[in-house]
Amino acid sequence: MSQQTLSDHALSILTFAAYHALVSGEVVTRVVLDDGKGHKADSAGVEEMEKAGLLEEEGERGTLTEAGSQRLGQLIDAIRRSAAA
Repeated sequence: MSQQTLSDHALSILTFAAYHALVSGEVVTRVVLDDGKGHKADSAGVEEMEKAGLLEEEGERGTLTEAGSQRLGQLIDAIRRSAAA
């Protein structure tokens, strides 16, 4: 799969996953799409990530595919590089 540019809608989902990975120090493989308390992942972002093969929606949660996990890792690396600059 090529590295297509993701919209801010899709990036918001990866950014939230990156936040959880950075705070917990753990690998994030699943994301909450709807917590039932009013916090929902952007539906356009979810659809975009699914079409790009980065996420598999499973009701209120989504599982990052291998490609999605790689993109999340790249985003975390970019955050760390920008903080070191």
